[in-house]
Amino acid sequence: MERRRLVRVPASSANLGPGFDSFAAALALHTEIEVVETGRFAVVTDLAIAKDRRNLAVRGFERLHPPDRFEFRIRSDIPLSGGLGTSAAAYVGGLLAADHLFELDADVLQLACELEGHPDNVAAALLGGFVICDPDPPARPTRFDAPAGLEAILVVPHEAVRTKEARAALPATVPMADAVANIAHASLLTLGLARGDWDLVGRGLADRLHQPHRAHLFPRSMELVERATSFGALGATISGAGPTVLVWCHYEQTGAAMEALRREAGDWAQVLRAPFEPHGADVREL
Repeated sequence: MERRRLVRVPASSANLGPGFDSFAAALALHTEIEVVETGRFAVVTDLAIAKDRRNLAVRGFERLHPPDRFEFRIRSDIPLSGGLGTSAAAYVGGLLAADHLFELDADVLQLACELEGHPDNVAAALLGGFVICDPDPPARPTRFDAPAGLEAILVVPHEAVRTKEARAALPATVPMADAVANIAHASLLTLGLARGDWDLVGRGLADRLHQPHRAHLFPRSMELVERATSFGALGATISGAGPTVLVWCHYEQTGAAMEALRREAGDWAQVLRAPFEPHGADVREL
């Protein structure tokens, strides 16, 4: 009888404005990776991703066990244009499939961090909810739930931005005033989320470390971030390295904000309702 596992992993949005490389949240869009012991290697998917051993889910699996006898069937409703943690979801999915198939009890979080290079998306994908990650290894994320009534809208441009290019746009050093501003905003955001204080959440979304330096890569996305409150939202942030925009709303504002954003996005981006996801990655034996 062929062994199989189905792993379901949420999308994630990293940085959340001021929390560069340390804050992230899981979102209710998912990658599903079905791993089946067929006796031969194959990747079966309709997605525009690698269908050989370069595939990130396969690379995650291979970190724990050779993939030679397994078929990887991959489905996803996470947009691939950038900023929604697709690589973290793939690595986590592959690692979890191997870990469960072979009962390894591996440290999936640390292994996924090694593959991904940073802990924020990985921690959100594994744990769900909101996470704050200590940048010093080993990864020790702190998880908490979104306050009741907080919702998310995604504006996903059709044109992608390469993460490598977005990383290269960042300066090696930043002015003290910008560092201080981000400490203040990250603290306000954390306190606002903990208290369910919408005013603090909105004030806490501002960033001076990464978004201004990357604005030239996605000017229309940055314009939406700057105008988010005019659509009735609490604010907005560039999701990860961009170009996707995460628009933060109180549930009473979400419907009107969705309509306004759809008019703004026109034909250059799609607008999706993507609630914050409390559940992390899940594995089922089939």
